[in-house]
Amino acid sequence: MSTAPVNCPPRVLALIPPMTQLNTPYPSTAYLTGFLRSQGVVAMQADIALELVLELFSPAGLDALRSGIEALPKKKRSPLAAGFLEHFSLYRSRIGPTLAFLQGRDPSLALRIASRTFLPEGPRFDSLDAYVAEAGEDPLAWAFGALGIQDRARHLATLFLDDLADLLREVADPRFEFVRYAESLAQSQPSFDPLAQALAAPPTLVDTTLERLSLAAIERHAPTLVLLSTPFPGTVYGAFRMAQAIRARHPELTLVLGGGYVNTELRELAEARVFDFFDYVCLDDGERPLLALLEHQKGLRPRERLVRTFTRIAGQVRYFAGDEPDIPFAEVGTPTWDGLPLDRYLSVLDMLNPMHRLWSDGRWNKLTVAHGCYWKKCSFCDVSLDYIGRYDTASAALLVERMEAIIAETHQTGFHFVDEAAPPKALRALAEEILRRELVVSWWGNIRFEKSFTPELCELLAESGCIAISGGLEVASDRLLRRMQKGVSVEQVARVTHAFSEAGILVHAYLMYGFPTQTVQDTVDALEYVRQLFQEGCIQSGFFHRFTCTVHSPVGMDPAAYGITLKPLPPGKFARNDVPFSDPTGVDHGLLGQGLNKALYNYMHGIGLDEDVRAWFDTRVPKPTVGKHRIARALQTSCQA
Repeated sequence: MSTAPVNCPPRVLALIPPMTQLNTPYPSTAYLTGFLRSQGVVAMQADIALELVLELFSPAGLDALRSGIEALPKKKRSPLAAGFLEHFSLYRSRIGPTLAFLQGRDPSLALRIASRTFLPEGPRFDSLDAYVAEAGEDPLAWAFGALGIQDRARHLATLFLDDLADLLREVADPRFEFVRYAESLAQSQPSFDPLAQALAAPPTLVDTTLERLSLAAIERHAPTLVLLSTPFPGTVYGAFRMAQAIRARHPELTLVLGGGYVNTELRELAEARVFDFFDYVCLDDGERPLLALLEHQKGLRPRERLVRTFTRIAGQVRYFAGDEPDIPFAEVGTPTWDGLPLDRYLSVLDMLNPMHRLWSDGRWNKLTVAHGCYWKKCSFCDVSLDYIGRYDTASAALLVERMEAIIAETHQTGFHFVDEAAPPKALRALAEEILRRELVVSWWGNIRFEKSFTPELCELLAESGCIAISGGLEVASDRLLRRMQKGVSVEQVARVTHAFSEAGILVHAYLMYGFPTQTVQDTVDALEYVRQLFQEGCIQSGFFHRFTCTVHSPVGMDPAAYGITLKPLPPGKFARNDVPFSDPTGVDHGLLGQGLNKALYNYMHGIGLDEDVRAWFDTRVPKPTVGKHRIARALQTSCQA
């Protein structure tokens, strides 16, 4: 039991539930811990997601996995499981050194891993061997060359972990993923029943490990209030399982749920069973709601004056909105990573594309240039929600002071700016301040491909340390971009991305298909534009995702204006976000998506850029109406101007 006295000052523990990412901490707890400490609150944090992975993928974790396999009848063991048992001593002896290598603690091991004689190889390695058999060459030699031993080894080590994760799903918990863990239990799930049934089921190996780690964190920090931050649907099951264990052992503690998932999907929460696990559920930025809650617990504020907080009263869910303003962005303080084991995160390398790998490779200090989005017009985006709709800035001097403080704490000079779209004016001021102080940093972030990003500004950003940017090209169709109110054209995107690339900055494009009224011709033309952007060196990376209509977006709030009809949502008291709809075009976007993703994967590796885009689709599609040199001409016109 907790040893904290009943009337002691509050001690807040913020926990990251599984799963977020392996290479760097998710920033929500760092933001809140830094803010609460600036207010004189004793605040701590722990990354249970990382702890879970390190525990499962350890000699002891593999021992438990072997026991699970041995409990199965031999006829039910897959080839992967049989191979694991046959080479168990090798798996067990290699797991610790491999994790140490991925943590950057033993770089000399790269040569042994890269030799492909050190690690046992399961099905995840088959694609490498198939490539060698078909092409007659090593794909890793093509990707990394003769000198890229560290990267080659990191990719092989990542495949080794993927094999073990496949085995864990097969034997211990079919829901386990390094990301999107048990996602279907929470994503746009109107009923709480699937999650409740999973939580009532006998615990799996993953569950028991997670429960043990959660309770150990409580004993270690002795909090009075525990925050669980759920940024994605794939963190919700883990958060509830953690809360279940904490509540059973420590019923005296106050448990609070928040995070990006809550902010988007639980805004109309009416499910009373949620409060069997949590005392409070808070919306939007947590600073103001948490201050109000702490005052309430001290007896300084009545419950009716809580801010953007759900709770259960007499068996019914009640929401207290409050009317107090949020903490200004300039006053939220500096994030702190104190308490997080920064030397234990894993730099995995699952994508060979140099831009795409930034999301999973390397440890980045997460920071925000401005709160919300300065544009906030895109029709597919949740512009009605606070995290996008409330735009608020801070001075460049203050931002660089935060960067300097973070560098002093973490000894890391890499920053990932996690804005929805960092404003060009703010980025210019930030770059100038970085250069004025002669601060050496590397940074990347998300922007809009707008004309303010001139070649001169791109050069300035590169000089200040910008190594990569990402932004939304979305449908790559001028007609649909206008319908989206994106505020850019395809040719403008070409010129802006080319300016970034010419400055030596890697460019990633977010791409979309299936937007309302998008035809097959639109999709084929969009892929032709994308092919040309890769061919002209404008972008180096991209990702196609299927359009999803959400209740908080302009499309979801006014579907008739976009030519669609929303389908009724099933009744429920839990999550509400994605909305199915009927599009009069009747296009099978799922079938087209396979071709789009196949093409993009090859383009990112420099393959197939001269082929007709129709070759990527398994079904007959029309010829592109876009001229084969449309992007090249746009760039030439820009140079002449």
